[in-house]
Amino acid sequence: MASSPTDVGSPTEPLRFDEFMAAALYGPAGFYTTSGNAGRRGDFITSPEVGPLFGAVLARAIDASWVESGRPVDFTIVEAGAGPGTLARAILAARPRCLAQPGGRYICVEISERQRALHPDGVESVDRLPIAVGPGIVLANELLDNLPFRLAVYDGGWRDAFVHRQAEAWVEVLGPPIGDRPWLPPSAVHGARIPLQDGAVAWLTAARAAVTSGRVVVIDYVSPRTTGLAMRPWREWLRTYRAHQRGAHYLRDVGQQDITAQVCLDQLVAGSGEPDALRSQAQFLHRWGIDDLVEEGRRIWTEQAARPGLEAMKARSRVREAEALLDPQGLGGFSVVEWSTTR
Repeated sequence: MASSPTDVGSPTEPLRFDEFMAAALYGPAGFYTTSGNAGRRGDFITSPEVGPLFGAVLARAIDASWVESGRPVDFTIVEAGAGPGTLARAILAARPRCLAQPGGRYICVEISERQRALHPDGVESVDRLPIAVGPGIVLANELLDNLPFRLAVYDGGWRDAFVHRQAEAWVEVLGPPIGDRPWLPPSAVHGARIPLQDGAVAWLTAARAAVTSGRVVVIDYVSPRTTGLAMRPWREWLRTYRAHQRGAHYLRDVGQQDITAQVCLDQLVAGSGEPDALRSQAQFLHRWGIDDLVEEGRRIWTEQAARPGLEAMKARSRVREAEALLDPQGLGGFSVVEWSTTR
């Protein structure tokens, strides 16, 4: 049964936008709770759904972080926002050396019970980020854009957007002025909007605190400055998705579509410090050996083309996967932001 606006809740007071978004995506009738999925038969494609090549390259980067941390025997991979476990399957299939150690662990963090049930063997499935990980790496592939954010609207000053229901429809009202923020534009055109990504900052702070030695790696569509979003039409950066198509206005079809926004790097920096590295996804994948893996795939296919088996077919697919993962107008244009942690 499809969800409707009334399924999100019956607030007696208006919901601040981040509260509304949390209910629309992760509440009992929320998009990810009921039906939302990545994949060709789902609602959108992320890099892991392109094929196993993405996970194979990430496994190399993970092992490099393990070596950088001194090759600890209790290294932990934490994948936040793991969905049904597609990326975990690819990384496990690549057999990273860090997991061959006696205390090596792979933890999948996923809020949706429905999706946790799909996780592969060999991982620990939890519904929230661990407080303490020890030496390890935290991966967040297209997670921060989905974390509930406050929505600020310029109306003689920046004001919080609140949402409340009238009959069967959700409507937006403005709250009191927002206090000064170092990255907040001092003025903008009437009706301009920006995300206040306090939730993403809190997540990043917690992730960095959980790892004693290692890295936090965020992969997402990132904008360097919040001011830039204030100058753009809001529909360019505040998006909804459903069945591989752009969805309706975020106050319509509540619980039936994804809600997502550009991640503002200046807000992350102000809240949790400067990153150690910032690259495009294409640059990151080149750095960790995607070209070697593609060339290996070509060699295997050439050797086995006369009587191709499953190994040869998988090897051949690496070329097409690489094209999608490296496309600067698509997934290759995503940003990979890394913070090192050593205590």
